[in-house]
Parts: sequence; structure tokens; C-alpha cells
Amino acid sequence: MDFEFDTLIINAKIATASECFNGDIAIKDGKIFAIAPDLKSLKAKSVIDAEGAYVTPGGVDGHTHIDQENTPGAQDYPYRGCDGFESGSRSSIAGGTTTFLSFAMQHKHRPDHSLSDVIGHYHDLATGNSYCDYGFHLIITDPTPERLAEFPKLIPEFGISSVKLYMTYDSLKLNDYQILHTISTARKTGITPMIHAENIDIIAFFSEELEKLDLLDPYSHARSRPALAEHEATNRAIVLSEVMNVPILLVHVSSPGSVQRIRKGQGKGLPIYAETCPQYLLLTDSRLQHPNYEGAKCVCSPPLRPSKEDLDGIWNGCRNGTFTIISSDHCPFRMDSDVGKSVAIKDSGKPGGDWRLIPNGIPGIETRMPLIFTFGVCTGRLSIERFVQLTSTNTAKLYGLYPKKGSIIPGSDADLVIWYPQDKYKPTSLTNEMLHHDCDYTAFEGMQMLNWPRFTILRGQVVWDADQGKVTGTKGYGEYVSRESSWFAKNQVLFDDITQTAWKNEWRPEFDRP
Repeated sequence: MDFEFDTLIINAKIATASECFNGDIAIKDGKIFAIAPDLKSLKAKSVIDAEGAYVTPGGVDGHTHIDQENTPGAQDYPYRGCDGFESGSRSSIAGGTTTFLSFAMQHKHRPDHSLSDVIGHYHDLATGNSYCDYGFHLIITDPTPERLAEFPKLIPEFGISSVKLYMTYDSLKLNDYQILHTISTARKTGITPMIHAENIDIIAFFSEELEKLDLLDPYSHARSRPALAEHEATNRAIVLSEVMNVPILLVHVSSPGSVQRIRKGQGKGLPIYAETCPQYLLLTDSRLQHPNYEGAKCVCSPPLRPSKEDLDGIWNGCRNGTFTIISSDHCPFRMDSDVGKSVAIKDSGKPGGDWRLIPNGIPGIETRMPLIFTFGVCTGRLSIERFVQLTSTNTAKLYGLYPKKGSIIPGSDADLVIWYPQDKYKPTSLTNEMLHHDCDYTAFEGMQMLNWPRFTILRGQVVWDADQGKVTGTKGYGEYVSRESSWFAKNQVLFDDITQTAWKNEWRPEFDRP
């Protein structure tokens, strides 16, 4: 070859979703051009020596709340997450995530706003402000016939192939009838429904009982949302999916009991996919009991669970294939802010605060990949191939980004993470000062990190260089990524008459589900 490559990565231990092998990678015009055991003789403008370290696909985070107003919490409060697209994407690349999907929210109090209006608003927030590539999910809170009629143009016109539905929160929840109509429409248009599964009535009952007992500390947030509330809603979501023969993703699953129900549905051949997050693998609800209202830092929904056995159950689901992806559910609120977690103290009129006013969510976009690498790969809980599946490849496949994203193959975007050789990384205690978000804390403070992305490469450009200790990318380099229908759902059999689906499943046991 008589031309010059842009970048050569040499002496790499290349890890994909299916194999791990030694080799070199040649990059040209933002794409992976060649992969071979030895490309060192080729000319290149720059050469990066991986020194035998793992090189994995750039992370794809399928669940982030970036620059989102009125994120979940108590109603009628002007909560707003503290990370916009600039700080959120800056934090993303410093942690090895090169593409994230954020939520564009439909608001019930703006019924005149079309889905096109909602999408346009989020494009205004993101365009020119992102360090990494990004896409949108839609949150559907008011599935009127007019709004559902817009679904057919979501993929061809806007490149959006997923919608999120809530079974909880008064301002966001849909009832079963609304869910059925929405997932039926999604099914016909190649859209993947994502479902937040918690039983709102169980939560409401326990919330009222806790108020009667004046139990309003952050730990009571977890008391109000028992694991059974997630179990019931998870089972109901699976049944609704089976009735409509539509693939669904159950988001941020926190309880081993829910994992069992998901695995049972998967064992029947149902197209049920599942997501969990680092907080449900690493933290227990003891964090909610920290003094001086510090427990508010770890208030998220579903809540952290009580025991090491709960954590082990989620790790088992990651190992055995029940979980499709690990996302961050990055939903950051500052503690010291009039629109953050301190509202629960300032506005409650109670000296100890009121957990019902705490906005739900924790930051995690930067720590997701390093935490799972440290506590998954480095400890032997996960193979490196399984790590790649859960943090990148499966997310790209699930949300219609593959093989452009989430892969190391010729022609794919040159989105890569070069880790440190294990013997060259000094174990480091995680502190918030290390991170690049705009949040004033991390829920994972003090955890001992055993590796971290050394270089993050986005479309051939080094955008994070840990050796220099800085982000080397530029704001605005990140691009909006249009998506297709889910790779996993492409072979899903669809019926012209949706009513026949439930009939066949109910009365024709010999019916061969896809």
C-alpha cells in the first residue's frame, strides 16, 4: 500500500464480543481500515503502542439523562439534571464511552407539542455541544392517537428507534391500556419499547404509611419501593409483551427476583431484554443511611437493595446472559443546588428533610466502564468478551447502531478504548475530583479502581489521554447518530392482525414463537 494511514495501534490485545486476540489496527478517515497480526510496516501519521493492553470497542451507554428538565422525583418541582451535553459528553469520553443515548421527554402539560417538536428541542440543546456521538430515545407520557400516529416517521425521518414508558411516577406513568396501545404501535413500526417497571400503587401505599410514622429520611425511599414492587411490574410488563408479541427492554433491573422472572420469560422464547447498572452491582441500601443527609446522594429508582446476596444475584444475571446490557442511568443532581437534592431539606419544612422531595438519580456516565472493568474483568466475574457485549456491542445491536458502533471490524467507526497494561496501572481510590461531570459527588467515592481507559478514540481521533491527564477532544466533534430498528428484533415475526397474536399464543401451544 502506497498511502499513509491516519493512525496505527500496535501490540494490542483486541477484545470483541466473541473473541480476544493479539494484533494491530489501522485507521483511515475515521474508520477501521484493517486488522491483522502485524501492521507495523505500514506508514501512519501517528502510532499508538498499546503495550499488550486490551483494546475494546468504544463504550455505548444506552441510558442517560442529559440536559433533561423535570427528571423523576416529587411532582411539581423544577428539578433539572446538572449535566448538559457539554459536561455530560466530556465526562463520557473520559470514562471510555464514545456514544450515549439520552432521553427526549414528551410532557403531559404540553399536549400541543408534537413528537417532532420534542425532538427538535433536544437537537437544539445538543448540536455543537457534544464531545462524543449521541442519539435520542423518546419518553412517551401522553400516547394520544395523534402522537402515536407520528411513530411511523421516527426511524426514517429522525433516526429514533426506541421509546421509554413508565409504570410509575404520577407525571410519567402509563396504565396497561396505554402501554398496550403504545407497544402495539411500536411493534408495527420497528420501535423498541423500554419499560421502567415498578408498581406505582404499592409505592403509593407504603409512602403513605411511612408518612404516618414520620419516616422521611433517605433510607425510607428504599422502604417505600420494596423489591416486590419491581417483581410485580416486571412480570406484568412481560405479560403485556407476550400478549402483543413485541420485544421489550426492561431498564435498570435491581432485584434478583426480577432477574428470575425475566429469565423465565426468556426461557419460553419471549423477546425480553434486560438492562442493569453499576449501582445495582456494587452498592447496597446501607448508603442511604449515611448521616447528615448524605444518604440522599444515593437515592435512585429502583432503589439500592439491602444485601450482598442481591448484588450477587445481579452479577449472576450478567454472567449467564439474562442481562443484555449494562448502562449507567446517568441522572445527576448536585447536592448543593436549589434544583438538586438539597431541595428535600430546604423546602420540606422538616429539620430532617423529606425523601419524597429528593430528585431520583445518581451520576455514572464516566464511571460505568471503569467500574465494570475493575469489578467484572479484573476480579474474574466477567470475561473480557462478556464485558464488551454488556458495555458496547449488545447496546449497539439493541438500539440499531451496529455495526457502525460497538464493533472492531473493517468499515466500522474507529471508536476504541485502549486500557492500561494491568501491570502499569497503579490502583487508585476513586474520588469525585478525578471526574469530568458537573456533579458535586460520585456515589462510588472511595472504590479502588484497578484500571481506567488510557486512551479513548472517537472516529479515529484521540479524545481522552490519561497519560496527559486531560480530555483532548473538542466540543462539537460529537455527531448525532441516526439509528435503525433493533438488530435483535429484525427477525421478529409480525402479524398483520395484532389480535391474532394473543389468540395464537393462548390457544395454539404448538405455535412456533420466533
